[in-house]
Amino acid sequence: MASEHSFDISASVDMMEVKNALETSKKEVAARYDFKGLSAEISLNEKEKTITLLSTSDNKIDAMKDIVISKLIKREIPANAISELKRESASGSNVKATLKLNDTLDSDNAKKITKAIKDSKIKVNAQIRGEEVRVTSKSIDDLQSVIKLVKELNLELPISFRNLK
Repeated sequence: MASEHSFDISASVDMMEVKNALETSKKEVAARYDFKGLSAEISLNEKEKTITLLSTSDNKIDAMKDIVISKLIKREIPANAISELKRESASGSNVKATLKLNDTLDSDNAKKITKAIKDSKIKVNAQIRGEEVRVTSKSIDDLQSVIKLVKELNLELPISFRNLK
C-alpha cells in the first residue's frame, strides 16, 4: 500500500467531443424552421480554441449559442467551459459572435484552488505544477474532501480530477 496518495486537478476539454457537439449543432440549425433561408454558420478554430457563430441577428446568435451549449452538455462538457469573447457586426448585415473554450488552469485559478485547500485545514499538500495542481496526502479520505471542496468553488472552468493513486 502506498504511503502517499495523490491526484491532479486540471481544466481540460476533450476536443473530439467538442467537434462532435458542433457537428450535431450544425445539423440541428440546418433542420430548424426558424433558420430556413437564413445564413447560419458554426465554425471551430482548434488552434485558438474558439467557436465562431455567424447569423443575421442577435436573437439567432443567442439561439445558436443555446444549441451549441446544450450539445456540449450532452457530451459531458460543462457549460462553464465556454465564454463569449465578443459580439460584432459582420459583412452583409450579419452578426458574428466569438466563443472561447476555457480549458487551461491559469495561475490565478490555480492560486485560488491552493489557497482554498490551505484555508480548509485539511491535512494535504497542494502544489502548482504548470497547468495543474497536484494534491498529496496520506489519507484518501482527505483527498476526497479536497475534491468536494474544489467542486464547491464555482470556478468558471471545466475542472477535472485525474491520476488518483
